[in-house]
Amino acid sequence: MTILAKILAEKHREVTHLKKTFIPDHTKRSTPIRSFIKRCQGDQSIQLIAEFKRASPSKGVINASLEPEKQARNYQELGASMISVLTDQTFFRGTYHDLATVKKTVELPVLNKDFIIDQIQIDRAYQHGADVILLIAASLPEADLTTLFQYAKQLGLEVLFEVHDEEELAVAKKIGAQLIGVNNRNLKTFDVDLATTEKLAQSIDHDKAILVSESGIKTRDDILRLKRSGTKAVLVGETLMRSTDLPQTFRDILVDEKG
Repeated sequence: MTILAKILAEKHREVTHLKKTFIPDHTKRSTPIRSFIKRCQGDQSIQLIAEFKRASPSKGVINASLEPEKQARNYQELGASMISVLTDQTFFRGTYHDLATVKKTVELPVLNKDFIIDQIQIDRAYQHGADVILLIAASLPEADLTTLFQYAKQLGLEVLFEVHDEEELAVAKKIGAQLIGVNNRNLKTFDVDLATTEKLAQSIDHDKAILVSESGIKTRDDILRLKRSGTKAVLVGETLMRSTDLPQTFRDILVDEKG
């Protein structure tokens, strides 16, 4: 069984439990929805999505000591454009309390990074303050992805639609995704290659969609390489979570408009 298959099997168990214990109530959301798309459209420089991630299946524990409130505040002050929060507990040690805490702490858009397979997960993300949710093409059939995409849009949420190959990119285009995330990590093997973004970037209409590159991004040279392919935003997690000098790490990787 692949790592993705193991995660999805756990998600099905979680959804079964969630439907017994969680009652969606959209009136409980107390924070406005913030648009990451508008931030990208209003700024020509490459946007940094900074991630709060305690652990991962491939790396194990990355940093279990950081507090989401302090880390999110630092991300915002240092120049991040959006904050991604891992909420999966079993494989990434995340919680929805982390998501709600980050949303209350910063004025940036917040991405709920999880493996969404059911509408009730979108309801939960919405109520905890998510502005953007993640849909992973490899996780579901096209019909299910379309249903979830449309449901999120009805709630006013933006969707980062994640792909890894041409076939999945075709689904993103058909659905009408404005935020297309290219995961440089193969979710079946967890191998990483930045060339994945460069390859798929050639098939994206950059006037209609915002290309986000995810995984394996560690240096300014990586970001400059991706920018040349048409990438408008990069998601960086492990490098920031492992940093012992976060301001210096931001200086090392941030690319200005001329970079």
